[in-house]
Order: sequence, then C-alpha cells, then structure tokens
Amino acid sequence: MSNARIMVDGYNLALEKGTGVATYARNLSEQLSALGHKVDLMYGVRSSAGKNDLLAEVSFFDPSIKSMKTHEVVQRLITSPLGATARQVPITGKVIAKTATGGLPAHDRIVNSRDLFTLSRWHFKTYGQFLNVDYPGAADVAHWTYPLAVTLKKAVNLYTIHDLVPLRLPYTTLDNKKEFLKKVRRIAEKADHIVTVSEVSKRDIIDLLGVDESRVTNTYQAASLPSYILNRPEDEVRQEVRSIFGLEHKEYFLFFGAIEPKKNVARIIEAYLASQTNRPLVIVGQLVWKNANELRLLGVPTDTDKSRKGQPADPTIGHVSKTSSVVRLEYLPLNLLTSLIRCARAVVFPSLYEGFGLPILEAMQLGTAVITGSEGANPEVAGESALIVDPYNVNAISQAIRDMANDDGLVEHYQTLGVERAKLFSPEKYRERLQDLYAKFK
Repeated sequence: MSNARIMVDGYNLALEKGTGVATYARNLSEQLSALGHKVDLMYGVRSSAGKNDLLAEVSFFDPSIKSMKTHEVVQRLITSPLGATARQVPITGKVIAKTATGGLPAHDRIVNSRDLFTLSRWHFKTYGQFLNVDYPGAADVAHWTYPLAVTLKKAVNLYTIHDLVPLRLPYTTLDNKKEFLKKVRRIAEKADHIVTVSEVSKRDIIDLLGVDESRVTNTYQAASLPSYILNRPEDEVRQEVRSIFGLEHKEYFLFFGAIEPKKNVARIIEAYLASQTNRPLVIVGQLVWKNANELRLLGVPTDTDKSRKGQPADPTIGHVSKTSSVVRLEYLPLNLLTSLIRCARAVVFPSLYEGFGLPILEAMQLGTAVITGSEGANPEVAGESALIVDPYNVNAISQAIRDMANDDGLVEHYQTLGVERAKLFSPEKYRERLQDLYAKFK
C-alpha cells in the first residue's frame, strides 16, 4: 500500500506525561510518514469546535478544559449509536506547540472528535458495540495503537494489542478485567488485522483470544531516540549528570519506568541492598498503586512522606536515603533521562512481564549494560546482549548487581553487545516490517 492515508489515534499522545504506548504511536506516525503515507492523527480531547480557528487551535492544546460530567455522558449516549464525527483542527502555527518530546508527531492533518475515547468506553459498556467515528476525507486505514472501543467507518481497522498482562498477571494491574477481556475479544472478532510487538504477545493473543495466526502480525518496536540526544558529546553528558544529580559516570545503577507491580521495583531495591555495593541505585518513575508502602518499608521516601515534613514534592530533585543510597526521581524530561541512562553502570530492569520492554532497547542504544528478567518479552528483545535473571529470585538479581558492580570487563562486554543488538530494532528495520504489514491491505 503506497501513498495511502492512514489514521493513527492520539489517545496516549494526548496524555500529559509520556507512556510507552505514546512512544509507540509517535514512532509509528513518524515511520509511516517516512514511507510516504499521509498521516491523520485522531485525537479525542475536549476542545472547542467553534467557528473561530484561533480559539479552536488554542483549546486543542489547553489541558485545563475539564473532562465530561456524568450528565454529559448520559446525553451523548442517547445519540452515540448514530456514531461520532471528527473535525479537522486548524493548526496554523499561532500556538507554540513545542514540548519536551519534540512537539506533535509527523502528520498531514490533525482531527479531533470531542471526548471520543471517554464516550467510546461508555458506549461500549452500554451497548456492547464499538463506537463508529467518521470525518470528511477520512483515511483508508485506521491504526489504533491501543485496544480502544472505536472503529473508523469505511476503513481498514487495525488494532495494536501490546500485551495481555491484565489477563496473564491480573494482580499487577488495576484494569477492569471483565471489561478488558470483552474489549479484546471484540477486537479479535471484528478487527481487519491485529498488530503486536513481540512473539510472546503474538502467542498470547493466539492462545488466549483464539485468533488465527494469519490475522496477527508482530512488527516489534524501534529504538528511535532523537539524533540530538544520540549525538551529544560524551563529556557534555557526563558534566550534566555530575552537575545536576551529583552522580559520576558509570558509578550508579538505574531503574526507569512506572513504579507498578509488574516492574518488580520492591525486589530490585531488596536485591540492591543485599548486594552491599557502594554505588547508588537511582529510581526514576512515578508511583503507581500498591508500591508506595513497599518503597517506604525499604527506606525510600514517597511524596506523601515529604509532604508530611513540609517538603515540596519536586520531581526533578532526588533523595538519597541515609541507609541505602537509593535515589528516587519521580519524573524527568527526555533529555535528562537519556543522560542518566548513558552514564549508568547498568540499567536494572528485571520486570515480571513485558509485551516488549522498550527500556531495555533504549538502554542498549545508548550504550549501557542491562540486567533484565527471563519472563515475558524481555529475553526476546535482549537476546544474549543482557544479563538475564529470574525476576522472582532476589538472590539472582542481587548477584547480577554485584557482578556488574565488581567487574568492569563484564560491564563493557554487555555495553558492546547491546549496541549491536539495538541495530536489529532500528527505524529502518521497523519501516521494513511496517511495509510488509500494510502490503496486506492493497
């Protein structure tokens, strides 16, 4: 399929802080554009649909607009069986849209259907059907980057299912499992094709949802950090990390990602403490459910603890525990996070399950050694280019940290292998896989 018009949803792109799925959607739109396709980004933000183009553009970028209220949902559900309509957002350039992630992804047009994703969820819960959406000059193909209860009229509808973690490890997510299963089963029945990001996830989709193998394509993901980050001088990066964080090059361990049960952070901290290394452990990530108490028990302060002491929760300032040398940072912009990754001795990422494991790939691309787990897609992405351990075995994680702490040669070994491994997931390789995918729908 050459020079097609393809719609990519902006469900995760519209979130205030980036997610792995947002990175996937951004990368997908960039690579589709590079292949010569016209890309429409479909958002569902609560923006103005008035006739004033400037106000429409301003409200599209305004995060202060409040979400739907219950009575509005009820009113919209009366007409939602007739479908929803999207309108083109007039992006004139009058609003300065640059952000820490580089602004809007590559696109030809931006369209928005007011409260689309909120409405689609309620429509699905009420009627058991996906919400139809349409817009003038709509795309030939809709590529939904997340299991969303929406379909684009008169288009080929592809859905990316990154993983089935809510079904495989139900105790690690807060998803409504009944609703999630109903939705992915609907996708399994009605989607023109299902896309996923690893062979592990592909097998889960086939086994748990009963999808024929011919209807699922694994495109993997790509390591596609911006060139301005990859090409920064080493001395400049080292000085930045030393000045801002007080950390020396290759003298600390790093975990980055959401602090949630499947990321295994409590075992990482326990293993780090048991390793008795004198190199700090830096944890970059937002606290999600369950783990606040675990972190507190292990001596890592939470934002709640700070507020009780009258200290502001500054996400760019870390805290070093007096007893454990654990540094916690809640959130960092991409340029600072990648500097921390580049200078780390090793990234410690023995998560319990991943559909892909993008942090592994990002660390490898930046030339940093990786310790990861043997479950999910982690070993599939890492190959033999990372130190792989049983993520449920604290002693095994601790020994891996100890080995990396004491053996410069081991660190250099995995650094070298990792850089080569990352090339298998380059943007060029990803584009080839996307071309093969879209060729199915000529």
